Amino acid sequence: MARPASARRFAQAAFEIARDKGELDRWRSDLRQIAEAVSIPELLAVLESPKVHFQDKSKLLAQQLEGINPLALNLAYLLIARNRLRLATQIAEEYERLVDAHRGIRHVVVTTAVPLEAEEQQKMSQALARLVKGQVVIASQVDPNIIGGVVARIDDKLLDGSTRSRLESLKRSLAETTSRAGK
Repeated sequence: MARPASARRFAQAAFEIARDKGELDRWRSDLRQIAEAVSIPELLAVLESPKVHFQDKSKLLAQQLEGINPLALNLAYLLIARNRLRLATQIAEEYERLVDAHRGIRHVVVTTAVPLEAEEQQKMSQALARLVKGQVVIASQVDPNIIGGVVARIDDKLLDGSTRSRLESLKRSLAETTSRAGK
């Protein structure tokens, strides 16, 4: 899912603060807690209501988020003030990506025609880790349209080893050969 630039900016700012203070994991937990709190529809409705004063919203949110880092709570207040509270989940997800990248962990989306067994996923993880020369976290998807094989997306790179793409390549090759032979 694409993330708005503002979610990336908030996550980047939180990451830089957490990195400088040596609190990467604490912030990860706090941002998840904020995202979970605002995922409660009733609470979100109150926090987004223009009829409720900011002070009341901040008190309510502080009660929900008791014990989190004061700077993380300030971020939540800022999101309320800017009417951006719905970005909390995206901010938490982007923050986690930044922390993982900082630690050398790459996220890979693997698409197969059928679900992978645990052993197959482990082998796929090991192969991709060797390929990227680092740790990987795999998110599996199933798409019967690829017919067979594997499609892996690592950051902005696409590794397409699907049967469908091979068949399309063969089809193009045959079409080119036929058009050249007809001349």
